[in-house]
Amino acid sequence: MIYLDNSATTRIDESVVEAMLPWLRENYGNASSIYQLGRQARVAIEYAREEIASLIGAHPAELIFTSGGTESNNTVLKSCTAESNLCDEVLYSAIEHHAVIYPAKELSSQKIRTFPLSVDNQGILNLEEFAQKKTTKQTLVSVMHANNETGMIQPLEKIRAIAPDALIHTDAVQSFGKIPVNMYEFGVDFASFSAHKIHGPKGVGALFIRKGIDFKAHQQGGGQERNRRAGTESPALIVGFQVAARQAIREVASRTEAMKSAVALLRELLVQTIPSIRINTTLEHSLPNILNISFLDAEMIDGEAILQSLDIYGIAASNGSACVSGSLQPSHVLSAMGRSDAEAKAAVRFSVSKDTTELDVRRAANVLAEVMTALRQ
Repeated sequence: MIYLDNSATTRIDESVVEAMLPWLRENYGNASSIYQLGRQARVAIEYAREEIASLIGAHPAELIFTSGGTESNNTVLKSCTAESNLCDEVLYSAIEHHAVIYPAKELSSQKIRTFPLSVDNQGILNLEEFAQKKTTKQTLVSVMHANNETGMIQPLEKIRAIAPDALIHTDAVQSFGKIPVNMYEFGVDFASFSAHKIHGPKGVGALFIRKGIDFKAHQQGGGQERNRRAGTESPALIVGFQVAARQAIREVASRTEAMKSAVALLRELLVQTIPSIRINTTLEHSLPNILNISFLDAEMIDGEAILQSLDIYGIAASNGSACVSGSLQPSHVLSAMGRSDAEAKAAVRFSVSKDTTELDVRRAANVLAEVMTALRQ
């Protein structure tokens, strides 16, 4: 199987597994306990917090551990509105992950004002339209750093300049470990992270909360994570996240170059071999690992059959949208970019990793060309 869906998840590195194992075997203490095993776990967690915080330009006290990006996103939206009463309205881009869009819709049903923000045909936030919105200290703006379907990077610094008083949240799950991520350069108040996008374990992530914000827990129970996220911490998962983050940042230059080369080759091969193709990921202002394509004659193509055929040939890719009740839905991201429903449904997202080879890329391109030829007959 050639796995070109690494925007969804990545293979966990062996070095990460090795670092986690002692915390599953010998050092199994609860970090909230005062006995020796518990104190050892607490030290490991705080060391991980310090290192990961330093990698994103934050203070350790500004980082709490969560189960991943979905929890972090939900926590920001719901805590800022329902729990802390910091905000009375939420603005979010139309291309956000469902972990932002769905909570926003839930808040709307609770009479909290929510507004989707439009993007241009490349998937970049429409800054002129955004500037027309009257944001205040009680406005929460949620705009992801880089999109998980197209890889397009949003201008966070410009967004902050337009809304100087608003609270700003960014979903940095896709970008961390692939491009520079610095909380204070971005000017954001909240940011979400996840370990499994950078060859770490699934089920662990983090949330950056800028110091000085009166942020109350969305999840109650114990007093863990400075009373901001109740629940027993997992030293194994957190240490795994730490090691994966350390390696991703240490190797970011070489990984980026390898992924850029793989995506550039894939782009070239697909354009050469497949007629009526549209490239939805631009060369500039995009992540190095994602390539999103669609087809101008999408009305004649069964979008679900594309992915099924690729899978039969051992190529794992995705449409980038959720599969609801067995029916592949049009990508809400491409729809927001002005693509037709047919084109948004027949799109394919390829995302490579540091482990993707030239042979993987060439075979994937050849298989997709054969599949499209067959589907167009």
